[in-house]
Amino acid sequence: MKNIESRKSTYQIISKGIVLSFILLMLMLTSCMEKELEIIVYETAANGNKLKQINSFTEAFDAIEIKLLPNEKFQTITGFGGSFTESSAYLLNQLSKENRNKVLEAYFGENGANYSLTRTHMNSCDFSLGQYSYAPVEGDINLEHFSIDEDRDDIIPMIKEAMAISKDGFKIISSPWTAPPWMKDNKDWMAGNLLPEYSKTWALFFSKYFAAYKAEGIDIWGFTVENEPLGNGNNWESMHYTAEEMTSFVQKHLGPKLEADGHDVKILGYDQNRDHLKDWIDNMYKDEASAKYFDGTAIHWYASTFEVFPEVLQYAHNKAPDKYLIQTEACVDSEIPKWKDDVWYWKKEATDWGWDWAPEKEKYLHPKYAPANRYARDIIGCLNNWVDGWIDWNMVLDKNGGPNWFKNWCVAPVIVDKNKDEVYYTPIYYVMAHFSKFIRPGAVRIGKNSSDNDLMVTAAKNTDNSIAVVLFNENEQAKNINLSLGESNVTIQINGQAIQTVIIPNTMK
Repeated sequence: MKNIESRKSTYQIISKGIVLSFILLMLMLTSCMEKELEIIVYETAANGNKLKQINSFTEAFDAIEIKLLPNEKFQTITGFGGSFTESSAYLLNQLSKENRNKVLEAYFGENGANYSLTRTHMNSCDFSLGQYSYAPVEGDINLEHFSIDEDRDDIIPMIKEAMAISKDGFKIISSPWTAPPWMKDNKDWMAGNLLPEYSKTWALFFSKYFAAYKAEGIDIWGFTVENEPLGNGNNWESMHYTAEEMTSFVQKHLGPKLEADGHDVKILGYDQNRDHLKDWIDNMYKDEASAKYFDGTAIHWYASTFEVFPEVLQYAHNKAPDKYLIQTEACVDSEIPKWKDDVWYWKKEATDWGWDWAPEKEKYLHPKYAPANRYARDIIGCLNNWVDGWIDWNMVLDKNGGPNWFKNWCVAPVIVDKNKDEVYYTPIYYVMAHFSKFIRPGAVRIGKNSSDNDLMVTAAKNTDNSIAVVLFNENEQAKNINLSLGESNVTIQINGQAIQTVIIPNTMK
């Protein structure tokens, strides 16, 4: 009996050893199969982080699972950036040369936000020092007196200096707020319509502008036909079109004129809020003849402080999948900037035009909001719904939110005190940089799966085969994340009220 018991005990020990060895072997094999993902992480947060590189993470439990799917490919990215306005350019001229250069480096340098897509205005707009036109002479139908001299003191030097700083270059979209008053039925800077007899002259205006800037060494990549064709309440420069009128003007006049003059330039239709986008899309792309000269559609974000309108963005893409869909203007409007007060930009204290002026049935679209949150939410939401470019409004404004001849005060990512030669980079600047610096032109948005719907995520693969993943956690609590790509994964944390960009270096190594 003792021998039997002894043999049984020995057998049990050997069996346990074999099982333990098998478990250890499986753990080793699993460990070998699951390689740690190589990453670089940058974070901007309400806690004070500003594009701070995060180098270490604590061991995490209850992690959100985010799986990247590089074989799922969506739109190609055109770029991210801001706008060259007369107000911004004028303010930079008032700063010391040192601070002027620092601001431009911050926007266009490799060590800065590295902006790749920009916008400017043709003729004056609300963010001009006054009202002007490049064609001021009434009845000058051949535009013999056309001149861009109004731009030579401010806008043109700012663009040229940015070009000299930018290693990769950037695209410029130009937009008119209005034709000269003498071409309009109300003879006014505000509202009114283009008189039919001046349709050819107005198309010639675009061609002459393109050529004049070309002569300055500045290539205009694209035009929008009209900034906010539905109007702005007749408050500052504007000119009205219906969708049918704009399509007709592009089809019969603007497109053929630019083509005849040999200008290789994109034409973007609409250029206003997303809530009315569907009607314009249906008209612009109703048939081959109407769609021929439109290269894409431009949109703004002012219809809501929180709603991205994903259904209409998807509708626009599906209607014209081979066309551009670019967000051309956004800002914290109807607000005087808070000077050197980072906390305000993360708190839901800002209000927009709709807080006071939206129709009662649309008031719910305009609650108080946190500016940093709004930017991060909207850009990610746009990217995840086929938008390929996103442009902020003024790059630089003063402590009053101007200068602005109409006193239509707004906020910019960079605020300056020209009297004291001081510069304040708001949290909005850093939020913008999380996209413009790391998601480069030509990148392709890729698929992803996430187990947490509250954490916003988008991802894109750059032309150098690196992948940029942008995460936004609007909640106050930190979140743990397990990020995986194929057989590799890594566990990280994102702080509460934070945006992170996670860079996965060359994935083809």
